[in-house]
Amino acid sequence: MKNFSLAAIGGIAGLVAACLLLSWQPGIAPIEPPEPASFSAEAIARGQQLAALGGCATCHTRDGGAALTGGRAMPTPFGTLYTTNLTPDRDTGIGAWSFAAFKRAMREGISREGAFLYPAFPYPAFTRVGDEDLRDLYAYLMSRPAIAAATPDDRLRFPYNQRRIMAGWNFLFFDEGPFQPKPQRDAAWNRGAYLVEGLGHCSACHSPRNVLGAERSGRQRFAGATVDGWQAPPLNELSKSAIAWTQATLLEYLRNGFSRYHGAAAGPMAPVAAGLTQQPDADLQAMARYLATFLPEQPGDFSPEKRKVELEQRTYGTLQPVSSSGGRIFSGACMACHHDGDGPRLDGVQPSLAVSGKLYAATPDNLLKVILEGIGNPARPQLGYMPAFRHSLNNEQIIALARYLREDFAGLPAWPDLEFKVAKLR
Repeated sequence: MKNFSLAAIGGIAGLVAACLLLSWQPGIAPIEPPEPASFSAEAIARGQQLAALGGCATCHTRDGGAALTGGRAMPTPFGTLYTTNLTPDRDTGIGAWSFAAFKRAMREGISREGAFLYPAFPYPAFTRVGDEDLRDLYAYLMSRPAIAAATPDDRLRFPYNQRRIMAGWNFLFFDEGPFQPKPQRDAAWNRGAYLVEGLGHCSACHSPRNVLGAERSGRQRFAGATVDGWQAPPLNELSKSAIAWTQATLLEYLRNGFSRYHGAAAGPMAPVAAGLTQQPDADLQAMARYLATFLPEQPGDFSPEKRKVELEQRTYGTLQPVSSSGGRIFSGACMACHHDGDGPRLDGVQPSLAVSGKLYAATPDNLLKVILEGIGNPARPQLGYMPAFRHSLNNEQIIALARYLREDFAGLPAWPDLEFKVAKLR
């Protein structure tokens, strides 16, 4: 028994030692910030496009802060992280980072100093990015104005504030390495997969995570998740859209930040869509091609336009007379923009509520968030803006409006938890 105990203790000690060894990473020597002139204009322009695809400024810019200076709080189940300064400031940004250090952070999730990064920085997706694109992205970031902006200290609970434990997380969940094309697929599909799974990191928001913060796979991949109080909807067969997504409607949405069969990008998706609108059309077509493979195939005679007409006739055709309190609020506050095409045309698009995915979703979160917060920064200015009703409608009025929209436009029972959700989201 004594020998067994000694063996067990020795085994545990060896395991701890191995974990500590794996969790040690060397630093990479600092450099002087490279001169912007050392990069070609073409590389910088391409890098800017890649940064827009990756949404670098979206996460690495705090409200009211200069672009890419970091400081944005990112709440997680483990505590709050703060994004870092990506400008080439030598002391507080990445000015002292060589390309080798930048590449290691993107590919392996290790900082220049040798510290493990948390997967809130989506290196599990960025590891797929090729060397040429990484060089162009580095050129763009290093050509930005250097701005001193220190990153606030993360506020994570123990033991999650110990970065070395990420060695174990990486062992369990991180599949390192550049994208490998599938030879059985054509060039367009593989290009789309490279963009979606790499810099686009679409699954980072649209896939649920397990208790340790790793993306779920299998049927749960692209099954939807919660981001900043918004619901990133499923991108697979679990989608509850009023009109089924197709490759063509996906392309329309990616290209414009809006689909007449689904609605406009709002919340965290709006800046993502703004970055997508800057991408080459061939790349957007490839992304739509790839994403469409996660959706159920539609019959050959399926027509989104025909279905849209049917839904609008069923809903807008029965709006009058409005008698409920929710209906009266809709008529006074919403119908000027969300009419059926017969009313005055204001700036931007006129989203049809008969096809809005927010009304058909499993939870009321996105509908309530857009009513409360509006859309102040649309993916494209041409889409128009939506005012926030946080200060003009009280909780009871928002509940009545949400119930009316759900029942009259989606033809579904009102969500059962509206009172709780409105109070929480407000």
